[in-house]
Amino acid sequence: MSSTELEQLRESITALDSQLLGLLAQRQKYTNQVAETKIKNRIPVRDQTREEQLLVRLIKQGKTQGLDAHYVTQLFHVIIEDSVLNQQAMLAAKANPESVLPLNRVAFLGDKGSYSYLATQKYFSRRAGELLEIGCQSFAEIIKKVENNEADYAVLPIENTSSGSINEVYDQLQHTHLSIIGELTHPIKHALLVNQNTEIGKITTLYAHPQVFAQCSHFLAELGNVEVKTCDSTSAAMLMVSELNLANIAAIGSEAGGLLYGLHAIKSNLANQKENHSRFIVVARNPVKVPLQVPAKTTLVMSTVQKPGALVEVLLVLRDNQINMTKLESRPITGNPWEEMFYIDVAGNIQDGPMQQALEELTATTRYFKVLGCYPNEDISPTKVAAVSALAD
Repeated sequence: MSSTELEQLRESITALDSQLLGLLAQRQKYTNQVAETKIKNRIPVRDQTREEQLLVRLIKQGKTQGLDAHYVTQLFHVIIEDSVLNQQAMLAAKANPESVLPLNRVAFLGDKGSYSYLATQKYFSRRAGELLEIGCQSFAEIIKKVENNEADYAVLPIENTSSGSINEVYDQLQHTHLSIIGELTHPIKHALLVNQNTEIGKITTLYAHPQVFAQCSHFLAELGNVEVKTCDSTSAAMLMVSELNLANIAAIGSEAGGLLYGLHAIKSNLANQKENHSRFIVVARNPVKVPLQVPAKTTLVMSTVQKPGALVEVLLVLRDNQINMTKLESRPITGNPWEEMFYIDVAGNIQDGPMQQALEELTATTRYFKVLGCYPNEDISPTKVAAVSALAD
């Protein structure tokens, strides 16, 4: 194949890509119109029966055109997830018109390129209004920015699939009046970032956030005698490597973030768990209303009376009201040795009958009880098509 023929093929592909973007934009407009209908008629956002029927039809149609069933499934899982999240954002905006701001001032950990920065960009890309980024050096500073009305929102990492819960954030939630109004899960892809072309064996010093070092402990053990230096954020680590401009130093962070500092990756996928994700919460001064047709999650904080079986009584309240608990976390109560504050995430909306009954019972059962927030559940589980393997044959 000559270079001219190759260039012509590439131009044809580029033209098709442009058409695909146009079709995806047109599809998004239709799904937004569907959201308007759902708002008027109080129809749930997701209809997984219809989603499965759609996927089966598309898999069969793709097969006739030589497309692999798993490829079609993965592609439309992304499209469906984007559609669901956009519809949920529209419904949330309709239910909370006072929260639609021309400018969203958002505080987060680090600076441009940090994982919190990337999560902030992702979450607010679906919200109306411009984004003003406010980088901070600590979780306490982030919280204070919102409490003092210097920011409208804060984005905080709460847990990671590799290193677990971020205890410092839970401790901050124990002492603030802010409400959780949203969440998102963001993939964390750690890479070894350098400023100069170098080999891994020549690196003597590594910069990263302590959580990153914890998530990449297996890789660090393989490196051997390398000095690790902690930074307040991944962006601070990348800035340090960029400014020092030495061949024997590196940072661990995202490839996308590294590009903002002129760094490039010499090794990727450093985390102990290859499926490495962080869950972030979004907090604000006032709570939000979650429409009943949007899947919701509620975060509770409580302390129990000091007697045997006190926590079991709390869990029985959830069970008896058929409420699914998705997370249970305990943290020491400051100033009260050996006493714990319990944080519980449940699937449910505080406007729903069973949840209201459970909250009433929990208030009576516990020594201290508070709803930290009820917010849309943005963990969109892919619709499973049982017949994918059969359809692929």
